[in-house]
Amino acid sequence: MRRSADELNKMRKAGKVVAEMHEATRAAIRPGVTTRQLNEIAAEVLTKRGARSNFLNYHGFPAVICTSPNDMIVHGIPGDYTLREGDIISVDCGAIIEGYHGDAAYTAGVGVISDEATRLIEVTERSLWAGIDQLKKGNRLNEVGRAVQNVAEAAGYSVVREYVGHAIGTAMHESPQVPNYWPGTPGPTLKEGMVFAIEPMVNVGSYETYVLDDGWGVMTQDGSLSAHFEHTIAITDNGPEVFTAS
Repeated sequence: MRRSADELNKMRKAGKVVAEMHEATRAAIRPGVTTRQLNEIAAEVLTKRGARSNFLNYHGFPAVICTSPNDMIVHGIPGDYTLREGDIISVDCGAIIEGYHGDAAYTAGVGVISDEATRLIEVTERSLWAGIDQLKKGNRLNEVGRAVQNVAEAAGYSVVREYVGHAIGTAMHESPQVPNYWPGTPGPTLKEGMVFAIEPMVNVGSYETYVLDDGWGVMTQDGSLSAHFEHTIAITDNGPEVFTAS
């Protein structure tokens, strides 16, 4: 769906709140901090900015952010998990302003992390920006996934299949979906005013996954590390505009 200038402005505001949630949680990441504390920090930002959470109570999800350490890919529930030196942690944040959504994620290291973890984070973020570069008027949507896949697989990593990006607007998850891999068809033609959340999830090992008994946390099947990056982006006459960047 193409958004009006007024709608895009509301989404910019939501995106700024999400960017602030990223800044506040990232600044707090260190050994000894719990994922529940990160959730509380993010909730304070939402309150301060007069925004609503699009994660809290979404299909019963009990928090305002997702916190997914190490071999957890996405959808981790914040709680008693205490960050340890050498961990990596993926933090996914969302906000609603005047009925319009922003959604973005990042992965950060906790203290000193391994060379492999450092490389995984760098490659995953680079794959996100490669996908964003494809969000230009007249391009086909699934070129995003081709670009993400090319970067990740060139580094020897795999791209998760079951969980993908999406259009976004008055709902957090709208159609069409945006695969992080080439699905075999080019997808719709991109037009000015369309807005998408692009979110590669990249694993060191296999792309196969399983879900924890809590019904939320998604894990790598082989126990390998996973990283997740995401931004909310609008297609404009001047190329992609990232609403959730700091």
